[in-house]
Amino acid sequence: MDTSCRSLETPVEHKLPVTDDEKYMNTRTEQVQRAQWLRAALLGASDGLLSTTSLMLGVGAAKEDHGTMVLSGIAGAVAGACSMAVGEFVSVSTQRDIERTSLLRQGSFKTETGKKEMKEKSNLTISVELTPSTGLPCGNSASKPPEQPEKTRKITAIEITQIREGKESLPSPHKAAAASALAFLCGSLVPLLSAMFIPQNTIRMAVVVVVASLALVLFGCVGARMGGSPAMPSAVRVLVGGWIAMAITYALLMPFEKESPSEKD
Repeated sequence: MDTSCRSLETPVEHKLPVTDDEKYMNTRTEQVQRAQWLRAALLGASDGLLSTTSLMLGVGAAKEDHGTMVLSGIAGAVAGACSMAVGEFVSVSTQRDIERTSLLRQGSFKTETGKKEMKEKSNLTISVELTPSTGLPCGNSASKPPEQPEKTRKITAIEITQIREGKESLPSPHKAAAASALAFLCGSLVPLLSAMFIPQNTIRMAVVVVVASLALVLFGCVGARMGGSPAMPSAVRVLVGGWIAMAITYALLMPFEKESPSEKD
């Protein structure tokens, strides 16, 4: 009996193997990050396409000048890209701070809970080993307690791994801002390139509308594929929304003079 009791006092080391759940979590984190980047890039490109197209159509409705229309599109593309970058930087920075604070609180709470559970179970084990007067065999009284710390350690280790992976999966504000600005500029190039080499105002505006409509349909289909929804309803929604934005901008700026006072003289 003395030998069995002494053997219980020796510490036992338990190695935590890498489970399939941890591998799945790593793969899932990478997929979520990739989907977030693709979604941000698609939204930025759609915003750049629609904003620049509407701006160019509004300027073309107010003034029949090729240079002014193209210059307004370039100015809108640069200003929109800067605005998208600043807005995305502020938004992602705020999200990062909130998630980081939440993860730290979650980690500290789980660590304190694990310590309390380990302390309670160690006290239970000691009380069983120090009462030989009860007449119970040491093997029966100590058969269950060694399994409890192992389970507690395994859960705690997995939770700590999740917290670390959560910290690493937080988006970078600088990368998000750069990606949004670049996507906006890429979307703005579609109406700019289509209007740059057409001198006649009517034909130029018609070409811009057609090219922008095709690009909107493409963006709608890609977004639907990413979300796992049907492509046709999504493409129709994006196309109709783009037409409404173009029509409103064109109608509001159409009453203005098409020629400046200097050109009339």
